[in-house]
This record gives sequence, C-alpha cells and structure tokens, in this order.
Amino acid sequence: MTQFGYTLSSEEHHPNELVEHAVRAEEVGFDFASISDHFHPWISQQGHSPFVWSTLGGVATATDDLPVGVGVTCPIMRIHPAIVAQAAATAATMFEGNFFLGVGTGERLNEHITGEHWPEHKIRLEMLEEAVEIIRKLWQGGQQSYYGDHFTVENARLYTLPEEPPDIIVSAYGPRTAKSAAKIGDGFWSVGPQDVVETFEEAGGEGPKYSQMSICYTEDEEEAIDTALENWPNTSLPGELATELSTPTHFEQATEMVTREDIEEGSIVTDPDPETHLDNLQQFVDAGYDHVYVHQIGPNQEAFFDFYEEEVLPEFG
Repeated sequence: MTQFGYTLSSEEHHPNELVEHAVRAEEVGFDFASISDHFHPWISQQGHSPFVWSTLGGVATATDDLPVGVGVTCPIMRIHPAIVAQAAATAATMFEGNFFLGVGTGERLNEHITGEHWPEHKIRLEMLEEAVEIIRKLWQGGQQSYYGDHFTVENARLYTLPEEPPDIIVSAYGPRTAKSAAKIGDGFWSVGPQDVVETFEEAGGEGPKYSQMSICYTEDEEEAIDTALENWPNTSLPGELATELSTPTHFEQATEMVTREDIEEGSIVTDPDPETHLDNLQQFVDAGYDHVYVHQIGPNQEAFFDFYEEEVLPEFG
C-alpha cells in the first residue's frame, strides 16, 4: 500500500517552522515526512538552511508517531560517515524506530565548503559505498575500526544506539547509482517518476521506494506559477547543473534563464484542481514508488495542508 508524505523543506523555512509543519503534517494525516539536508539553500530567496540534525531533535519531541527521514544526506565530504552514523543513531533513538536515513552522493553546493576536492560522480559513488559500510559497522555496537580507500575510522564506538538500526535509503538518478543502491541500501530514493526504479529492482533491490512530487498550491494558478518561479526555479535547470554549481549566487545566475513557461510546462504541479494532484500522485504509484512525498513550494503551507486534508488524501484512503 502506498504511503504519502510531506516535505520539510529546510531551504525555505525557519527550523521552528519546520517543527510546526511536521506537527501539522501528522495532524492532517500524512504517513511520513522527509527533511532535506543542505548547508546552503539553492537560491538566496529561499532564505534558510538550518542544521538538519538539530531540527530533527525538535521534530522528534513535538510529534507522536510520525516517521521522519533525512532526504537525503551526503556522508562523504562535509560530514565524515562516522559522525553521520552517530547523528542518525541518536535521531533513531529519539524517534523510537520511526526514523530512516536517506543518503546520496551530494551536490557541490553543500559539500565543497571544507575546501576538499569535488570528485567526479564515479569516485563519489565509491565513497558512498564505503560510507554506508562504516555506518552499518558502527551501528553494530562495540569498538570498530575501518581502513578503506577513502575513509579511516579508528577505535570508534557509539554508545547511544536504537533498539534496531534504521533503514538506509540510497538516492539514485541514473542506472549506475540505482544498481549501487540495490547492493548497499535498504530501499531506493529518487525525485520524479523515473524509470530508474526498474533498474533498482532488476539489480535485486528490495525495500521501500521513495520519490518526491513538487507542487505549488494556491487557489489561483497564475499566482502559483509566480510563486514557484520566485522560490524554486532551480528545479527547471537542465542536466547536471544541480550537482555541479557551487554557490547560491551561481544558481541565481543560472536560473535567470528559467521562465514562467518552463514552470508551466515543467514538473511542478500548479493546477489547484484536486484531480490534477491525484493524477500526478498516481503517476508515481504507477512507476513503482510506494512512498510518495509532496513538496509544497513557498510560504503558503497552511492552505496546502487544508487542501490536502480535505481534497486529496481522503481520495487515497
């Protein structure tokens, strides 16, 4: 049975607001929430980028039974995988089993800040595989060491561990990473109803499959298009720009080429008709995703919650 979730968009909201949104998402009836992990927003207009692990502590204490996961963190550069292992173990302990860890190969926007060389994707994927191995090793308990091609861990032990380790959901946008996700992950993560989910399954991948649908709901579609263009033009950038640009300023320069027509014809749902939202959600279900979460772009979150509570979620039971 498909579960429907809500995006806690760290790039757009104050951390206290994110906690409030998580509470509201649980009240409305969303099955889970995903929270983004960025050091920078994509563009300055978005305005925020709090430390995700601190925000998760607030969400854990404010919600009752809402499963929450990081979607996704990059455990290979900005934060060493041993520290990610500790942070995720603490979060899983606080959520009492309702936490899952999404991981991926990252974007230069967030990971370049320590001055480390930004390697090509093939090397980042190798690093991610090592990082997941380290995380799982530390979650076993006891003193652990690890000597790999990319990472070293010496005499490390996590003393705060959940009763059961959380799932590690691996993000992928192409066939190579989807195959890696099948090998090292407990599930699969992507954005948009892409056919890479088939590659994941054909490679033997099992577990939940997550994907995000971006929308901008207002009662007036023209206003929704304007809001999406102002707050989230980055979704319309082509190719690998999203992983290779290094600062919000660069994204602002690149998104100058994005037009209202790009938003209208792109992947963001701006039509306020409930049937359009239901049809788009069904596309994700038909593509094989059993966890679909919705990203409401812009400041108008309460109207979105009311709309989905009354018009959309009940239709999916």
